[in-house]
Amino acid sequence: MGKPDTRRLDRAIRETTRKLEAVRNREMWPLDGRERRTVLTAAVSGTYRITRGRSAGSAEQRIDAAWSAAETRLTAEITALQIERQQIVTENAKAKAAKKSSGWW
Repeated sequence: MGKPDTRRLDRAIRETTRKLEAVRNREMWPLDGRERRTVLTAAVSGTYRITRGRSAGSAEQRIDAAWSAAETRLTAEITALQIERQQIVTENAKAKAAKKSSGWW
């Protein structure tokens, strides 16, 4: 029995971690379409309100909520990938232990 093949999951975890760091730095590229649309719509409405001489407080709150939702989504993805990776490693260890215990020695 060799090592479990977790390369695909390791790569996905690294990519999602990179996306999470980008979201924390307020970069737009890791956002999905809905999140990107929410951020841009709130930014435009805030800009419009500011040019009219009003407060952009609600627009800022919507932008912060969208960034927070994106961060939560990516954190959940990382957790799910790590759980899946751990299950693969555990299954491999169980199979290896079963093979050793069923041997003649």
